[in-house]
Amino acid sequence: MKPLVLTSGDPAGIGPEVALKAAHTWLKEGHARPLLLAGNRAWMTHKARTLGMSDLPVECLDLHWPTDNIPLARISAAAGQAAFESIRSAVALCMRGLAAGIVTAPIHKEALAMSGHPWPGHTEMLAELANPASPPAVRMMLVNPDLRVVLHTVHMSLRDVLESLDTKGLVSTLILAKQACQMLGVAEPRIAVAGLNPHAGEGGLFGREDIDIITPAVAQARTLGIDASGPWPGDTVFMRARQHRDFDAVIAQYHDQGLIPIKYLGIDQGVNLTLGLPFIRTSVDHGTAFDIVGRQPANAGSMLSAIALADQLARQSEQAAAPKRTTLH
Repeated sequence: MKPLVLTSGDPAGIGPEVALKAAHTWLKEGHARPLLLAGNRAWMTHKARTLGMSDLPVECLDLHWPTDNIPLARISAAAGQAAFESIRSAVALCMRGLAAGIVTAPIHKEALAMSGHPWPGHTEMLAELANPASPPAVRMMLVNPDLRVVLHTVHMSLRDVLESLDTKGLVSTLILAKQACQMLGVAEPRIAVAGLNPHAGEGGLFGREDIDIITPAVAQARTLGIDASGPWPGDTVFMRARQHRDFDAVIAQYHDQGLIPIKYLGIDQGVNLTLGLPFIRTSVDHGTAFDIVGRQPANAGSMLSAIALADQLARQSEQAAAPKRTTLH
């Protein structure tokens, strides 16, 4: 059975802590799926011992970071480079067919930029590392026990969101959302599309994007067999999905529109799932938490949930790829 690779995240934040705690719990619970840490062995071993572990709970792919110039709870180029090396190594293992998927601990985007890597986040970086010549179209999906949310746009300004919206791209998002829901066990998902403007534009009074871009995308998606509806007002569509179970997933038009309802429900069980990659990638739904590093314990619940979801998806993929046994009569 191929392992899942856990990245360290930004070593100045809570990434190493949540990765180690989650790995320790996974092992203690007796799961069959092996895990592999991608990080500096000395750094991770020291961190494990500060957490009361006698040694690393799982094997470590040793990456030789310069550990003497990474200050805790501070943004630094060294920490950004360390986080990048962990991610790059994990992607390489997946692309060579040596790992079942990646579970990423949080990175700090400013540290990543300081180290010379211009990607605005994990999602865009993973797409380019997977295929530098032709990065796949990827989307970010957030999953918790109450909601499934797919972000149509991710790490960009609101001004850029307005300029980037187009019907074709939104149809692609709806296709990926349906595929993801089916992977998660919903055979015929009902997918709601949140409007961009207040009250989904109020018939054009608050902007025409909902009429001119989103409505045609929903119509095109329906011709492709997707049970899509909308645009629905963004201030009520998440409540309808969660409380009334009117929808199985919601498409959010921009980052905070989708992340606020997810994070308001709590970050302990939320999981980030990247759609469109040639390998499985899940992640925590929180950041590096510099404010608690060295001051209070970090909760590894989201990391453990991310491992569990990656394992579930890996098992489904392995079962689908296994040769079918025939019975002779």
